[in-house]
Amino acid sequence: MSDYLNRYADAGLYTMQGRLGAPEEGRFQSFPRQGWRREIERAAQAGLRGIEWIYDLYGEGENPLETEAGRGELRNLLAKHGVAVVSICADYFMDRPLLRCSEVENADLLRRMEWLLSICPEMGVGRIVLPFVDASSIRSDDEFEQVVANLNQVLPHAERHAVELHLETDLSPEAFRALLLRLDHPLVKVNYDAGNSASLGYPPAQEFAAYGERIGSFHIKDRRHGGSTVPLGQGDTDFRSLHELLIQYGYAGDFVLQVARGEPGDETAWLAGMARLAEEWLRGRALCDQKREIS
Repeated sequence: MSDYLNRYADAGLYTMQGRLGAPEEGRFQSFPRQGWRREIERAAQAGLRGIEWIYDLYGEGENPLETEAGRGELRNLLAKHGVAVVSICADYFMDRPLLRCSEVENADLLRRMEWLLSICPEMGVGRIVLPFVDASSIRSDDEFEQVVANLNQVLPHAERHAVELHLETDLSPEAFRALLLRLDHPLVKVNYDAGNSASLGYPPAQEFAAYGERIGSFHIKDRRHGGSTVPLGQGDTDFRSLHELLIQYGYAGDFVLQVARGEPGDETAWLAGMARLAEEWLRGRALCDQKREIS
């Protein structure tokens, strides 16, 4: 299975949207209202194969996904620069969680989710990442049940449009496994965030033992235990174990850079450097060794 990781490294990585420009209004991650067109060109310049597109509340009214004309412009720009968008990070549902809301709000959110699923085939998008972290974290048994009920309600729409739902949570490995057992459907998968797991102190081997076969996408990130995002190789993410586990469990999904930001104005070169480190990690080289060589 290491052949898959090597081939993936050769083809290039994806990046989370917003990392190829300065943060807008001080937001670490959001849809870049002003710079989304420029980011597509910069992704190509950085040698990346594509972008995980953000759909959030901040971008409402400016996100090209919202209109037929906008989606057409987006498709044209992607084709022009040879950049792909195969996934959407639906941070809208972190701003307005699919839990802790009234029945009226819940119904409105489900309609929003159904609409987002409906535009995916037009854009060539095969998965939506749903965050249940931070403001949308599952905090009780009742919220657990509400999430299960809501996702079961949207799954027929996911089936109709052939779109996977990748769940990102801060649940313990055992609790996340319990959630997945309640959502035993081939379109429901795990979005594994390497940095978030390191910050929470979850051992990779324990996570993969709980749900490794359900991991469908992978966010490459480094964080310190209990801390924030840092450049690759400078945190507590156990990249060596993760590489071995990806091979052991036959992982064959995408890799998306969700790395720490560099200096303002140097985003393209910084992300290209982070991509090179991540690609060498996929090829089997330890990040700590690479950082030592660079320094």
